[in-house]
Amino acid sequence: MMLQIKNSFASDNYSGTHPDVMEAMIQANGGHVRSYGDDPYTSTAIEKFKQQFGENAEVFFVFTGTAANVLALKAVTQPYHSIICAESAHVHVDECGAPERFTGCKLLTVPTKNGKLTVAQLKKHLKRFGDPHHSQPRAVTITQNTELGTVYTLDEIKEIVDFTHENDMILHMDGSRLSNAAASLNVGLKELTADLGVDVLSFGGSKNGMMYGEAVIFFNQEYAKDFQYIRKQGMQLGSKQRFIAAQFNALLTNERWFKNAHHANLMAKRLATQLKQIPAIKITQKVESNVVFASMEPALIYDLQKVTPFYIWDEEKSEVRWMTSFDTSEEDVDAFVKFIRDYSTR
Repeated sequence: MMLQIKNSFASDNYSGTHPDVMEAMIQANGGHVRSYGDDPYTSTAIEKFKQQFGENAEVFFVFTGTAANVLALKAVTQPYHSIICAESAHVHVDECGAPERFTGCKLLTVPTKNGKLTVAQLKKHLKRFGDPHHSQPRAVTITQNTELGTVYTLDEIKEIVDFTHENDMILHMDGSRLSNAAASLNVGLKELTADLGVDVLSFGGSKNGMMYGEAVIFFNQEYAKDFQYIRKQGMQLGSKQRFIAAQFNALLTNERWFKNAHHANLMAKRLATQLKQIPAIKITQKVESNVVFASMEPALIYDLQKVTPFYIWDEEKSEVRWMTSFDTSEEDVDAFVKFIRDYSTR
């Protein structure tokens, strides 16, 4: 039995570059322009960001999502501070200790069943303010959508924002898949961030159709005043920044960011809907974005991984993660499900 699909379900990082984005890079490749962001492509991209996020948004481009998270957090903290995050957060699990190394801060983690933090969970870490023997709570970082594919509602984010501000703290949002969350909630990017009081955002491009590139966006301009130096010291100031900017220009034109994310979300829902009909598969998280978590017998995981790559999320629970992207097709989904159905009923 051979599985024939064009695109895998391992990660949206596996996907290629959207044709509109690739064309924008090709167009930007002609001629010479000034370097380090002093170019018309960057100016245009920043204006497009302001149209999406509001005129007060201060926008800086970097190469990677880890850099966006780490440098954003560095800009709003001191080394004696602590940063509160979900136990499953990317900054805790998948950034090789970079947030702690480069900010000097202590990460305080909170166990969650669905990847989402609540005010009640945050309260236990707010203690010993003014005590020089204890790291001082300064920032809360949430991921939208979460590493488990769940999506914070507007009310949930607003409650956390208000709580952090009431306690003289700041709210950072890891938005590597913010477009998927916005598409899931059918809201605009500003409505999901600036309007709720988010202080600083890491906005993703590479998981939503770009070749590479992310943005750090400050909604409180006070925190942005030294970021040009922080970005340079963090080795994230691109000399040929026009190629990141050109990609964002394409992504933020004609709602390409929304269309890509909406399609990826639809493919995840299609996958989950069909998998629910197979007794051998148990969906373990709400499917609210472009990711499906499921558990199954280890033998099925083993055989399925022989023919297409995907990640085992929790080996003890036999739980796997399947992700869709802008270029996932209905045919990919249907072929994948057919293989699982045929295997589990043979």
